[in-house]
Amino acid sequence: MLAAVLQIRDGALSVLAWRRAKPPDEGRWALPGGRLGADEDVEASVLRQLAEKVDVREVAHVEQIGVFSRPDRVPGARVVATAFLGLVPCDAQPAVPDDTAWHPVAAPPPTAFDHAAIVAAAHERLRAKLSYTNLGFALAPRTFTISALRDLYAAALGHPVSATNLQRVLTRRGVLEPTGGVAAPGPTGGRPAALFRFTQRSLRVTDAFAVLKPPGDPARGAVP
Repeated sequence: MLAAVLQIRDGALSVLAWRRAKPPDEGRWALPGGRLGADEDVEASVLRQLAEKVDVREVAHVEQIGVFSRPDRVPGARVVATAFLGLVPCDAQPAVPDDTAWHPVAAPPPTAFDHAAIVAAAHERLRAKLSYTNLGFALAPRTFTISALRDLYAAALGHPVSATNLQRVLTRRGVLEPTGGVAAPGPTGGRPAALFRFTQRSLRVTDAFAVLKPPGDPARGAVP
């Protein structure tokens, strides 16, 4: 099993990988993973391996994204990999090992085997589910301003997002609610921004036919 663990760091969607110290593909960056234990299901196994191998315990959401079975995906004996998407909230700071690092999904380093394809599949799954579910909860902190949430969605989707439209759409779907609090004022002062939170922190479908598209995209069902 392999896990593409994604987090928005410094405004960019990033993936966690470790540098291989031995051949094959020595020196390249690989996704964390391991074998399924005899007494655990796949989700429990992924969470255990992330905690044990790369010290990541703040995983807010995990799901299977596919099976990668190309006969030549790794040298030697055939290995079939079940791949997972894992999401870590942006305010978490896992203390990863020295041989492990976060890399921008848009500019990845040389990756081992077919791991770049797994990262791409994980990113596409995230983009799709941000459109029709409440999955943004797994990227966001417990409370946030609408402008901060807009920045998270824009980083994950890879295109600009309107804060006003995002708030309107997510509120209409029952995904967001105000906390009653406000954020600390910025260095320039001004009116403090209201704080919001997700109404649920577990996955649910909110609009099965919605598609989050860049502003101005004429696609049917688009939500800017």
